[in-house]
Amino acid sequence: MRATASAEGTPVSTVAVAAPKLVVFITVDQLRGDMLDRYRGDLKHGYARLMRGAWFVNAFQDHAITETAPGHASAMSGRHPRSTGIISNSEGVADANYPLLTGMPNEAGASPERFRGTTLFDWLYAKDKRTRALSVSMKDRGAILPIGRAKQDVYWYSVNGSFTTSRYYRDTLPSWVRDFNARRIARGYAGAEWRLSRDPSTYPEPDSVAFENRGQNYVFPHKYGDDTLQASSSLRGTPTMDSLTALFALAGLRATGIGMGPQTDVFAVSFSATDLVGHAYGPDSREAHENEIRLDETLGWFLDSLYTMRDSSSIVIALTGDHGVQPIPELARARGEATGDQAMRVTLRQQVADVRAGLRAAGVDPEAFFHDGELVALDRTALERVRLNADSLLDAFSRAAKQVRGVARVDRLRNILRADFALDPIARRWSHMIRDGSAVELVITLTRYSYWSSIPATHGSPYDQDAHVPIIFYGPWAKPGRYADFARTVDMAPTLAAMIGVRPSERLHGVVLMQALNR
Repeated sequence: MRATASAEGTPVSTVAVAAPKLVVFITVDQLRGDMLDRYRGDLKHGYARLMRGAWFVNAFQDHAITETAPGHASAMSGRHPRSTGIISNSEGVADANYPLLTGMPNEAGASPERFRGTTLFDWLYAKDKRTRALSVSMKDRGAILPIGRAKQDVYWYSVNGSFTTSRYYRDTLPSWVRDFNARRIARGYAGAEWRLSRDPSTYPEPDSVAFENRGQNYVFPHKYGDDTLQASSSLRGTPTMDSLTALFALAGLRATGIGMGPQTDVFAVSFSATDLVGHAYGPDSREAHENEIRLDETLGWFLDSLYTMRDSSSIVIALTGDHGVQPIPELARARGEATGDQAMRVTLRQQVADVRAGLRAAGVDPEAFFHDGELVALDRTALERVRLNADSLLDAFSRAAKQVRGVARVDRLRNILRADFALDPIARRWSHMIRDGSAVELVITLTRYSYWSSIPATHGSPYDQDAHVPIIFYGPWAKPGRYADFARTVDMAPTLAAMIGVRPSERLHGVVLMQALNR
């Protein structure tokens, strides 16, 4: 047995066998922590295999804005959003300076330039310059952020049915990507339907819930679209998207040669269909259930193919979700799960307009008051010029916002950072979200099951249903077991680093999950 040390100096035991040649990091977008147990009887393939590894069932994305970008940025970096700089989807990877190589004219460019610090890949690369990475997702942020700022093989899906990347990474697509795109697999689904894979009577969920999908097309089967562009776009919200992502990822594994050693490479795959299905139909729908059955099958042949192409004894796999999800608010109320001011559709449009009207009347640019859902920032310098008291303005807005049904609390960020985190987990998650010195002045927390948007079901809150995700490690370096210990996704990168025997190159928020190490 050999030992190494974490970035914070704590001795870390690692296994005595050689380091893995390949780290496979799987993220399932919107995989809430209870879903694997909920559907366990129907999961007989990929999920079933991975659940025999080191499975942490009490694990969380331990930050407040539980969205895709912050979730993907934290797991492989071992750091909370306050350190990575990725605090929301809107502050994620969109970047007009780096247009896509291929895609539709209105598709945004993307890069990791807002990301700060390092990831597991960087620690490996610092040790061995031969280390390479391949990262694939339907979403740009799902592909980009697990690798951080490294210029590696990073690809995502365009609504035109092809996989692409941006000019941050390269000037032309490699031949293997062009060859895969030339197969036009997505376009072949024109006129097809997403149908149930089993007898409808075997699903406990009803298939006639009008709250789903805004009351339209909420009963199986679901059409992909009659023309090729419609099909290429609509299949993103079906299990077909994950199958296509897996096919593309395996093609990349074959073409790039990663995982053949002697160095340790990184293979990150983010499956996105669970998120789109969950947003449209909710986490309690027949569609959500069917999607996980199909993803389980996809993971099964993906792992079988992976182990055919690479030696299974040289691979460590980690799986998690980037966030959870809450039920459709109207459905939660109808079922009696929400009471009082819970499960509301919330807007502060009028309260924000009132503040900005006051600023305009005082000769201040209204944009000096910035509001983006949960966050309020203020240009104090602009207010000082006209002798407006910033604290009085913030206090007045807070009082007005608290009167809106569905708003649970409005906190000054400076007070959040002084809270007792043992007694106030919401404050703890907010403290992990916003860095010291940020322009953010207020953070707004809605009531449970309440949303800012009109999307049927969504996520983004500091509550457990949005934060709870599974964490699984699988392979010779992981000690099998079902662990009820509290764990966080920021613990995944340092745990993988301990398994590999590599040192993080900066101070981390995460710690090594010692229970997971097959020592």
